[in-house]
Amino acid sequence: MRRSSLVKTKLSASAAAVALVIATAGPAYGGDEPAPGEAQLHQFAKLPAQTFVPGSEPSGSRLGTAPINGITPPFANQPVQGFSGVLRNADGSFEMLSDNGYGNKANSADFILRIQRVKPNFHTGAVDVVGGINLTDPNNHVPFPLTRPDRVLSGFDFDPESIVRLPDGTYWIGDEFGPFLLHFDCAGRLLSPPVSLPGVFSPENPFRGTTPANLGGSKGFESIAISPDRRTLYPLLEGVVAGDPAGSLRLNEFSVQSGAYTGRTWRYQLENPAYAVADAVMVNQRQILVIERDNNQGDAALFKKIYLADLRDRDGNGAMDKTEVADLLNLANPRGVGGFGDPFRFPFFTIESLLILDNRTLLIANDNNFPLSAGRTPGKPDDNEMIAVRLGTTLDVDHRVLH
Repeated sequence: MRRSSLVKTKLSASAAAVALVIATAGPAYGGDEPAPGEAQLHQFAKLPAQTFVPGSEPSGSRLGTAPINGITPPFANQPVQGFSGVLRNADGSFEMLSDNGYGNKANSADFILRIQRVKPNFHTGAVDVVGGINLTDPNNHVPFPLTRPDRVLSGFDFDPESIVRLPDGTYWIGDEFGPFLLHFDCAGRLLSPPVSLPGVFSPENPFRGTTPANLGGSKGFESIAISPDRRTLYPLLEGVVAGDPAGSLRLNEFSVQSGAYTGRTWRYQLENPAYAVADAVMVNQRQILVIERDNNQGDAALFKKIYLADLRDRDGNGAMDKTEVADLLNLANPRGVGGFGDPFRFPFFTIESLLILDNRTLLIANDNNFPLSAGRTPGKPDDNEMIAVRLGTTLDVDHRVLH
């Protein structure tokens, strides 16, 4: 069998594998289904904050030596943290994209960019790290100097925040520093030069020269959605481009076949200009789920919601139509899943991984910003939490999205 056919076969089995994990990991859906318009915590698992890649290189040397939430840097190994994107695998595991490391370009030069592979056990509530790949540029596609001479990519080079996978097993990853789109093979090797978004420059963009930045720092591609036919990418900016209306974010269209932007754009309007988007995934050819959040954590967190947005703009106001499908700070939890009360709160500063498991169930994970975020318990670094959320709304899911 050709490799492309083999990959396609493996991916087509993934939805069934994940569905089996979800179906067998807890009580069956029954009379405690969420009401229309509401959402319910169905399953919970977590990876401890202090989880490191065995035998990896030291990290965190630019964080200083003062304790942060009780954790003292630097670290002997690379932390498994910063989950900013998720993909399903055929065996029931998930690939999680780690972001640039410790929150900015200056302090993340010794953080190696990586796709982690994890497997949650919703019976026990544990998450196992079962593998992963580093992101590299062995063929010199990046035209500006990299941090490392071995061309292993670091958090100083790029800030990867979103990921999709094509049927051939390659990945497209969205970066915030450019913002760029980056195309990697299945082993994490960059396949072509970074693709810039025409006319948009963040302060960290190495190509802008004297051109003024027109996008805020680290406000690039926090999200990428992919069409059900896998032919089109929809990268969504986290920040507003200078000159655009307040709170109006550009959703861009990118052709996989041509490797270029088509020029088509849509507008996603935030509920508050101070909010941000955190991840997005296509439901079908015209609808997209979006996580929208405030910039607070713990008890101060007031807004963490998931919206169903429609590209058709049927009300003609110039922005995608939006319907709320889940309030992550008010999830029903009648069964006490995870040992939490009712309602359950997902009170993290950044909630950046979203995946559709079936037409009423979503997988969601936080970016724990290790060791900086402490949204679950003040003074204690957040774990990487993974939750399955059952919706009261039935989504019109294209079956290809589940493969």
